[in-house]
Amino acid sequence: MKKAVSLMMAAVMTMGLAACGSTASTDTAASAADTASSTEAAASTADSTAAADGTVYNIGICQLVQHEALDAATQGFKDALVEKLGEGSVKFDEQNASGDSANCATIVNGFVSNGVDLILANATAPLQAAAQATADIPVLGTSVTDYATALDISDWTGTVGNNISGTSDLAPLDQQAAMIQELFPDAKSVGLLYCSAEPNSVYQCDVIEGYLTEEGYTVARYAFTDTNDVTSVAQTAADNSDVIYIPTDNTAASNTEAIANVVIPAKVPVVAGEEGICSGCGVATLSISYYDLGYATGEMAAKILADGADVSAMPVEFAPNVTKKYNAANCEALGITPPSDYVAIG
Repeated sequence: MKKAVSLMMAAVMTMGLAACGSTASTDTAASAADTASSTEAAASTADSTAAADGTVYNIGICQLVQHEALDAATQGFKDALVEKLGEGSVKFDEQNASGDSANCATIVNGFVSNGVDLILANATAPLQAAAQATADIPVLGTSVTDYATALDISDWTGTVGNNISGTSDLAPLDQQAAMIQELFPDAKSVGLLYCSAEPNSVYQCDVIEGYLTEEGYTVARYAFTDTNDVTSVAQTAADNSDVIYIPTDNTAASNTEAIANVVIPAKVPVVAGEEGICSGCGVATLSISYYDLGYATGEMAAKILADGADVSAMPVEFAPNVTKKYNAANCEALGITPPSDYVAIG
């Protein structure tokens, strides 16, 4: 299902960029040109409708915590909406929960009280808070790995089915497991380092552990509960692992320096689920672009606000591309030479 949704998203994006043309006859060509011109004019009119009629859409943005990936997703979302609706037609109330789920609930309830037109929930905890706070205001999630896990949906079909949709930041976990094998064929043990309080981190570890076990690795889990025990748990993981894997985990992303201060001196490489974590404490990642993910979410928001699209019928979308990347400084420090098809972060 996820692969199918990804292909659908890529197809839609491709259709949006494709040019129209015909060579059948002069009349047909002229007709096609007129049609293309009309289509472009209609699209231009749609993008500027809000600005022309004076409508201003109020958007509440709840971001779990400040770090590179979530910041990029928020920026992409805002840029897409401004581009689609016009700068004077959208007003953002952007608030950061500082990593506290209780703050997410307070922020989102404030949005509901203020009657915002749409809520962006950037990460799992804000999405869960929004799901509890309103069944009426459209909610779009982003930087959420698995919506079924986040919202406790047992019969997942690709759509949430109520006032919620959005985008997922899940990169292919089988390919991430294969990356570990490609880079470290002689490793025997892989430690999974993650925050046990983040359901989507638990989900990723459940899935990748299966792939790694199939490849013959001994896998152990090292879970911290919050920022306070990141360093001690990372030290235990480093002491007992040949390689460490960190999923797309917000607590880890906010504490990469602390993790790096453990794993680099210990000479234990970290393969990360996303670029922000890798740039802080990792050596390699198979990463999406969080800016592009946020931008795609903004395009969904524009369809809901300006075109009246039904959020309940919108499938959760996925990033169309992933890229193998490496942290040059950390690779050099650990004596690792990445393959030629890896791209340096930076």
